[in-house]
Amino acid sequence: MTTVSAARLEWRDGNRRFLREARDPERGDVLHRQREIVLDELRRRVGTTFTLDELVAAYAASEHWVREVIEERAPSKGWARTVSLSGDAAFHAYSTQAQDYEP
Repeated sequence: MTTVSAARLEWRDGNRRFLREARDPERGDVLHRQREIVLDELRRRVGTTFTLDELVAAYAASEHWVREVIEERAPSKGWARTVSLSGDAAFHAYSTQAQDYEP
């Protein structure tokens, strides 16, 4: 089980890497689309009212479904190599909306 602080570190690191990789215009379009797909799925799975603990629980079970939604809705050349990156960036962005979020 991942703790909130450990998950937030992973998400923050993933978001930093995401932003660095997304600087390339062609690659950035693909990455942003993947992140948006994961954000849409988070809204569906977690809802709009949630805590960081609830988001961490979704993260713990996300490896399979993040891969699945990206493959179904945003496949691109080499998409499998960016699943983790886009997923972590999406969780990072979504975490800021948690009821108990503190920067």
